Amino acid sequence: MGNNKKSRIGLYILAVLTVGILASLFLALGPPQLLAKSENPLFCAGCHVMEGEFDAWSHAGAHRREMCVDCHLPNHNTAVHYIWKTIDGMKDTIAFYSGNVPSRITISEHGKEVVQSNCIRCHEATVTHINQDRPCWDCHRRLAHRRSGAMMTL
Repeated sequence: MGNNKKSRIGLYILAVLTVGILASLFLALGPPQLLAKSENPLFCAGCHVMEGEFDAWSHAGAHRREMCVDCHLPNHNTAVHYIWKTIDGMKDTIAFYSGNVPSRITISEHGKEVVQSNCIRCHEATVTHINQDRPCWDCHRRLAHRRSGAMMTL
């Protein structure tokens, strides 16, 4: 009986690994450039509730050369980046298709930590002598999408 249970667990693990590998291959080689397209700001703006954030980003000076994922996903580790891309993408997809999209997009506490970490990562030489615990957007208000360019509202 013990060998039968071990072989079932082994088959289950093999099935999970196979599905994971196939899903990875589908994302990497499947629909043309799916991964690259999903990192483009136009992809993020495809959801109508993100139009205001996209418009503000497009007026944000130097940062408009950055992709949404450069600021909003962890970038210190490729595996962590894609894990959070999957988590956030599924969360957004479920919210969108279930009709539970908030009328005003706000950043989560985890999202704030990620953005702060990415600010420090990109501007490391500049921020070495300042308090890095204070959110960068407290002073650099134009970084918050609603406070940028023509979108300077709270």
